[in-house]
Amino acid sequence: MAVGARSGHDEPEDRPGHDESPAAGGADGATGESGPADSGGAAPKKHRSFWVELPLLVGIALVLALLIKTFLVQAFSIPSDSMQNTLQRGDRVLVDKLTPWFGSEPERGEVVVFHDPGGWLEDTETPDPNVAQKFLSFIGLMPSAEEKDLIKRVIAVGGDTVECKENGPVTVNGKALDEKSFIFPGNTPCNDRPFGPIKVEEGRIFVMGDHRQNSLDSRYHQELPGQGTVSNDEVVGRAVVIAWPLGRWATLPIPDTFDQPGLNAAAAMAPAALGVAGAVPLVLWRRRRLTGGRTAG
Repeated sequence: MAVGARSGHDEPEDRPGHDESPAAGGADGATGESGPADSGGAAPKKHRSFWVELPLLVGIALVLALLIKTFLVQAFSIPSDSMQNTLQRGDRVLVDKLTPWFGSEPERGEVVVFHDPGGWLEDTETPDPNVAQKFLSFIGLMPSAEEKDLIKRVIAVGGDTVECKENGPVTVNGKALDEKSFIFPGNTPCNDRPFGPIKVEEGRIFVMGDHRQNSLDSRYHQELPGQGTVSNDEVVGRAVVIAWPLGRWATLPIPDTFDQPGLNAAAAMAPAALGVAGAVPLVLWRRRRLTGGRTAG
């Protein structure tokens, strides 16, 4: 029914002599709300002051930031040159912490952040941040300055055999890695510290820095439990992007050499396993045939 109708018949709103001003007690044509004369209408709600809502908004933002840091991504600062030229000192990287919650494990070629397994950073001084820095790092808006974390590239995973002889390439399960795309220019794969062969235990990873002659990585901690390997439980997550400075923004993909055929230890054993599986029925069939022929004779 049209606004202002007084009977069961529709009438135009603008009628001659009809006063629709608020003083006459008619309907408000602009908003449709009752005028002052309508004592039965509800009183308009008062909006809360911005300053009253501000603490609530800040609290929600802090909770979200803490959840993101805990379950999704976290920022980390690069404190050394061990990952040059992939990462430079002072870079800020974002680390994916979500996929490990779904059972994902580190893969060869990934750049990962992990907690000190024990004995790697014992001679490294830990900065003493102020209260503001501690709070911002706690909620994930600033890289942590107190935690002893490292960042390296995964070279081998559980079940792999990794080795590097002097003047030779790094090999994983007998396959040579082509590291020219990420190793620091002028470096050798391992001439400063040849190693192996090392059998990596299940649930652990063997890591190396891209700046080989300036990285105290798995090669230098073989006297520790696990022969310098790192437990998957110590891994915080995979570094996926350089977020700061903006001029260095870039993703951190897995180099192609880690996708070469036969690198996977299980895949390398597959042809032999299939051959054995195929030969067993043939041998049993042949024995049954020969045995049956002798019995019939």
